[in-house]
Amino acid sequence: MILKTLFSQLLTRPVTNRFPVKYMPRSVTGLLRKVEEGKATIHPPVPVPEKFRGKLAYDREKCIGCQLCIRVCPASVIKFKPEEKKIRIHVARCTFCSQCVDACPVGALSMSQEFLLADYDRFSGNLIVE
Repeated sequence: MILKTLFSQLLTRPVTNRFPVKYMPRSVTGLLRKVEEGKATIHPPVPVPEKFRGKLAYDREKCIGCQLCIRVCPASVIKFKPEEKKIRIHVARCTFCSQCVDACPVGALSMSQEFLLADYDRFSGNLIVE
């Protein structure tokens, strides 16, 4: 039984996606430099499934400032900007539960397919949606 499993695993391809590169680089910064120079390529990530809950997308023009999203957010990620009557979302603390999207009466919030959110600074522009 164990030998059968061993041989079947040796002869099948792995199911993991080798993202961003096929093998672990010695230096990540060196790899990024090679990618910028065109000497290396990054494998694309796997396609996300339908209704994937990625980074929040915010349409400022649709927002009416009702603050329903703020009331339903369990992680207190969304802050109201009273001078503009708009919101600011701190994605670094988001649990991606999609309750704010469901509560928005005008559809100003949606879940995007973006999931590469790693950053050195949790207050960077990549992790704050306005």
